[in-house]
Amino acid sequence: MIKSMTGFGRGEYVDDVRKVTVEIRAVNHRYCDIYIKMPRKYSFAEEKIKSVIKNRMSRGKIEVSVSVDNFGVSDADVRLDKDLAGKYMNALNELSETFEIGELTGPSLSLLARMPDVIRTAPAEEDEEVMLACLLDATGKAVDDICSMRETEGAKLVEDISMRADIIADIRSKIEERAPQLEKEYAAKFRARIEELLDGVYEVPEERVALEAAVFADKANITEELVRLDSHVMQLREFLKGKEDSIGKKIDFLIQEMNREANTIGSKSNDKEITSMMLDLKAEIEKIREQVQNIE
Repeated sequence: MIKSMTGFGRGEYVDDVRKVTVEIRAVNHRYCDIYIKMPRKYSFAEEKIKSVIKNRMSRGKIEVSVSVDNFGVSDADVRLDKDLAGKYMNALNELSETFEIGELTGPSLSLLARMPDVIRTAPAEEDEEVMLACLLDATGKAVDDICSMRETEGAKLVEDISMRADIIADIRSKIEERAPQLEKEYAAKFRARIEELLDGVYEVPEERVALEAAVFADKANITEELVRLDSHVMQLREFLKGKEDSIGKKIDFLIQEMNREANTIGSKSNDKEITSMMLDLKAEIEKIREQVQNIE
């Protein structure tokens, strides 16, 4: 199924202890680039999260935001460095003895607690396996959500590209109808030009006119280009049926080939009507090219 590369998805995991929220945003990009913003303490899960996403999304610039809220439980621990506190205590007692103030008062608990690094907070330790399961559950739901949105957008892209493929096929048919008339018109123009130059003194042989018309027809022949263009349109329609996944690059290449055929038709035909139709053809191809940039 054809999918767009743009989209947004959100997934949550909630239990009695925590709520994990994962949000995924994606825009078009040539490759699959994943950027994860999450609390540093959960960085152990980053590669696993990327793996879940890559299994479902093969192209796009993908930004992932992870947040964790704990219910009534602090996500930090208070740690006491007793050894350091003892050293501070000994140092303070030594100061008391040196300045003979020990008999007045000893070091207070509040003073000791305020000493650097005696009491400090640190992230609470969590069971990594349990936390990983929570994170991946929320990630899976977010991926489901964004993939659903990308499929919906992809269906709209298919509808638009299919319409433009029909327009291209119609223009191609008109060019094909016009092309055979060029040889006859060129022969008539050639005869008229020669007769004007000779002013009726010399009659132009029909063989000469036919030869010049044949040479022109050979140079201006666009049958091969029209056949290839028709083949490209048929192949594009097959791609749009969605039998393959991640075909954005293939369609992009096909569009380049269609554009090349249109340019060759315009340069070889040397006809105003065909040139005008060729410009319309290129305009539709360009519109498809813009849409294809967003296909995964």
